[in-house]
Amino acid sequence: MLTLGLTVYGLLQLLAGQMQAAKSNSGFLEVMDDLNFLPVTMKKLAIVQFFTWFALFSMWIYATPALAQHIAGTIDTSSKEYNDMGNWVGILFGTYNGYVILFALMLPPLARKLGRPMTHMLALFAGGLGLISFYFFKNPDWLLLSMVGVGFAWCSILAMPYAMLTQALPARKMGVFMGIFNFFIVIPQILAASLLGIFTKYFFNGEAIYTIVLGGVAMIVAGLLTLRIKEK
Repeated sequence: MLTLGLTVYGLLQLLAGQMQAAKSNSGFLEVMDDLNFLPVTMKKLAIVQFFTWFALFSMWIYATPALAQHIAGTIDTSSKEYNDMGNWVGILFGTYNGYVILFALMLPPLARKLGRPMTHMLALFAGGLGLISFYFFKNPDWLLLSMVGVGFAWCSILAMPYAMLTQALPARKMGVFMGIFNFFIVIPQILAASLLGIFTKYFFNGEAIYTIVLGGVAMIVAGLLTLRIKEK
């Protein structure tokens, strides 16, 4: 999938080069040109987004099998224990979305006090620790505490990267660059869907809980990379 994506991108760049040589003027050529000259802040945020969404996808895909194996001791998808854990994961996911309501009220004053990059870093740290704590909590009820960190991270993920990006973009290019920015959400999701299964099977010996831990580490890395962004 990565090879296919790079091939398509290369072909599009060749087409753009031919159009430019022919002195053509089109929206396609403008977008391809913008891809080659992204603003510095956007490049830094793209890397942050990569690790962030890689982590989120590890949770969304592997939370149920990881917790069923790690806590309930089963990998049988037809068993009652596995499906009970799947139902509990649904509650956990609903819980972290519920926490967003609380953190949405806290985020603006926190950003004004600490700055957007620092606020986003703290939120991603909380989310990463929340995911890593999956490994240590043997009682499913304690996972509600893990979701506090994930909810804080999710709240910031939906707001802070865009708040930091808009101040670094020229107004006339806002729509184009916002569209391009969404590439850096889709690409890590594709890679996660392709690679996490390999990691789980060959590096983690089929124990999906370590895939969740890997996601937590990735989110903390994303938080550290946020410090590279200078707020205007």
